[in-house]
Amino acid sequence: MPITLFVPRLAATFASAALATPLLATPLLATLLLATLLLPTLLLATPAAAEEIEVDVELVLAVDISQSMDEHEQQVQRDGYVSALMSAEVAKAVAYGMTGKVAVTYIEWGGVGEQFVVADWQLIDGPQSAEAFAARLAEAPLKTVQRTSISSALAYAGTLFDGNGYTGMRKVIDISGDGPNNQGGGVTASRDALIARSITINGLPLMLTDGASWYHLPDLDHYYEDCVIGGPGSFVVPVRSLDGFADAIRLKLVLEIAGLMNDTAKVVPAAGRPAVPCNMFD
Repeated sequence: MPITLFVPRLAATFASAALATPLLATPLLATLLLATLLLPTLLLATPAAAEEIEVDVELVLAVDISQSMDEHEQQVQRDGYVSALMSAEVAKAVAYGMTGKVAVTYIEWGGVGEQFVVADWQLIDGPQSAEAFAARLAEAPLKTVQRTSISSALAYAGTLFDGNGYTGMRKVIDISGDGPNNQGGGVTASRDALIARSITINGLPLMLTDGASWYHLPDLDHYYEDCVIGGPGSFVVPVRSLDGFADAIRLKLVLEIAGLMNDTAKVVPAAGRPAVPCNMFD
């Protein structure tokens, strides 16, 4: 018998017994009566867990806003993502997938405890939803923070997959930055923890400065190769000029969304290149 029919009858039975025999209205009987009266309300107040939406990839775009990025560079960076998300190439990459859907969120980061969600998770399944997400980025104000904690940014980005309402065939963190990790513990520990969860980390090292800052690395792309990226199909796309920013972002998003990279190495170091010390600024 369905519980919606059984519970009222059970409650009525207990109520009749209590009225007919007051001496038998013990605390136990009162407790049972209260429980049967409240049970339908409790059942209605506990909704079924929402079913997750299946997508080809869950993608976290993690963008550096440390003080080494001036306002002009930040604007070019933001505009690059907006342009790429609305491009025909990215639309084709989304359609190329098995489900034709991706889930994307955009965060900005700096030092320890400085991670900000600019645009929360959104389903992108065509040009209209992509333009809506891009519009949220375009309208958000720019901000600048101190320090560069890649380790904290990666750890934070990893938490965003939990309970986001999507289940992806792949999980990817796309992290950009213009310097090495200089706060918040070892970057390789954060990287390895994510790789253990089958999360891929791709890198967009921004090699735009002339080396004036104390933490400047002339071969930041090598640092990203050795210390930051990892997981199935991981790769690095260096950005060496502001003019090439939008093209680099568009290429990177197409590769990530379409899943065109296989698990073989994407970077073959030059013979004899020494490994970059990943803890040089920790």
